[in-house]
Amino acid sequence: MIVTEYELLVCLADELNMRKSAEKLFLSQPALSQRLQTIESRWNTKIFIRTQKGLLLTPEGEAIVKHAFSVIAREHEIQERLEAMEGVVRGTLRIACASVVAQMWLPRVLKMFTEKYPNVTISLQTGWSSEVHELLAAGSVHLGIVRGNTPWKSVKRHLFTERLILVDQEIQHIEDVFKTERPFIQFRSDSNYYQVIQDYWQRNFSKLPKQVMLMDQIETSRQMAINGIGFAILPEVTLSQDVNTLVNRIPLTEKDGTELGRDTNLLTYEQSLELPQVAAFLEVINEFLETSE
Repeated sequence: MIVTEYELLVCLADELNMRKSAEKLFLSQPALSQRLQTIESRWNTKIFIRTQKGLLLTPEGEAIVKHAFSVIAREHEIQERLEAMEGVVRGTLRIACASVVAQMWLPRVLKMFTEKYPNVTISLQTGWSSEVHELLAAGSVHLGIVRGNTPWKSVKRHLFTERLILVDQEIQHIEDVFKTERPFIQFRSDSNYYQVIQDYWQRNFSKLPKQVMLMDQIETSRQMAINGIGFAILPEVTLSQDVNTLVNRIPLTEKDGTELGRDTNLLTYEQSLELPQVAAFLEVINEFLETSE
């Protein structure tokens, strides 16, 4: 593995830690330190300042690292276009995906894709849907998979709609939420998810649950509900068969009898579809959805 000066600087700027950067670049710390000194000597300026807590970027360093980012991005773009001209399905497929989808749904799709296209390298970033949208808008990824109805002016592919399920060991009917002292165990998510749930309570009951506990992530909320601490509202994709035997599952139903669901969509750009690896990924997704219905 040959690490360019630009890749080295970008890695250091991401980690702001010599040890972690050395491990990531498969270099020894002395070798990394020596290469950094050589780069700083060539630029005739200090790029990083070492502290007991890690590295700090100097103002000059910020400008140099920004240049390094742009050079690497441009090289990736040129390489991808050369491969597209050849019609070869290889290179790197850069995906950003909402965390819960990345945990519960995407691995099966990626397994099918990598078996079919072993020469493609997968680069995956996960986070909230709002973070995925930002990465896609910034051009950092080829495509994004988001939860909810995210506004998007380019290519938008609906993947699936799943029900939102109230999970609890004791509650058997949705209206019992307002008769119990059991807490509603929420999890941190993007504002869209909160709004969907709040709108549901107000629309159907004109009030909110009495007591709320806020967890750091969806898995914590799920485990709390499974172990009887309170009730949670979870995407159906997170509920495996073994969970179904431990808790009551109550779909969130509207007054007209319809069940509340949440969409998952794939977003990308028209120009990204010109890349063989992106077009191939969408073909695999279509095949997966057809076979899993």
